[in-house]
Amino acid sequence: MDFSLSPEQELIRQTARDFCDAEIAPHAAEWDRTETIDRGIVGRLAELGFLAAALPEQHGGMGLDLVSYALVVEEIGRADSNVRGIVSVSNGLYGKTVARWGTDEQRARLLPGLASGDALGCYALTEPGAGSDPGSLETRAERDGDGWVLSGQKIFITLGSWAANALVFARTGEPGPRGITCFVVPTDAPGFEARPIKGKLGLRAQDTAELFLDGVRVPSDAMLGELGAGFKVAMSALDHGRISLAAGCVGIAQGCLDASVAYTKERRQFGRPVASFQLVQELLADIAVETAAARLLVWRAAGLADRGERHTVEASMAKYFASEVAVRAANAAVQAHGGYGYVDEYPVGKYLRDARVTTLYEGTSQVQKLLIGRALTGENAFF
Repeated sequence: MDFSLSPEQELIRQTARDFCDAEIAPHAAEWDRTETIDRGIVGRLAELGFLAAALPEQHGGMGLDLVSYALVVEEIGRADSNVRGIVSVSNGLYGKTVARWGTDEQRARLLPGLASGDALGCYALTEPGAGSDPGSLETRAERDGDGWVLSGQKIFITLGSWAANALVFARTGEPGPRGITCFVVPTDAPGFEARPIKGKLGLRAQDTAELFLDGVRVPSDAMLGELGAGFKVAMSALDHGRISLAAGCVGIAQGCLDASVAYTKERRQFGRPVASFQLVQELLADIAVETAAARLLVWRAAGLADRGERHTVEASMAKYFASEVAVRAANAAVQAHGGYGYVDEYPVGKYLRDARVTTLYEGTSQVQKLLIGRALTGENAFF
């Protein structure tokens, strides 16, 4: 497979880089300190088309192929993972899911507002008792006349308190994956409450919320996909979501490399640049090689998706490796910075904190290994 980029893709990458360097990176440290991101960034992302970069043009998107989209996400991840989360959820977990599974009416109603930034969406799957095992979720949807009534709780939902609409996965039938259905739920519906989660180790400025649904009523046409097909809907979203997250992790690793090269060339000890020491060069070399390898895994998975080929395993490989690389790169970057890596004058401490969660959400590293192992052996180690 040819991994060279087209002139158009190089232009997309440079456009994203210039935007991130001007509009995001200068504010990232302050947003992290205050645990509050300027919501004006949503409008600026919308102006460039990034909120719907991978969505169909007829619904306000840019219609980018997934490799081009991954380039955009990498650059945003390099600047600030908090903003990367906004773009990833808007395009992948929420937007792509509506575009694939929604009716014509649902797509026409929900996607233009997403593209403009006027009506963000979130993806409400994880529950306090159902993280790596979404098939055991307990939120319920009961039929009531010509509609449904939803009750339950969701946690760790990105954009949960910013979103105008939530894709809520609820149990409508038998226990297990086959009894789950997806619903589009307006977040201003009576009985819907979002509580922001503060005090996080990383992604401190990102809107993360706990959702409570207490008798939330939605009409019958709020169902996204078929009755009982919610697990299939959820898993299809995670394939693209994992590629997007992996691209953001590559951005973190690249940011760590850039910062470490610049710092070690400037910093002097024993009368010479720190960059001249052999073991420091070893740290930098390890970051560079692993970042390049992770990037190629992302491009491979994205390329398969662009050609309409199965890419579930490749998405898991990219997500697993890139997230672990991001953590290792950030840890090495802190080491290369010495004591200065431990204070927020430099970005590498924030990279480390933001990277750490990437091995946990959208399937932990351990879950990715089981998915890859199942594909290799045909044996299911989940149960």
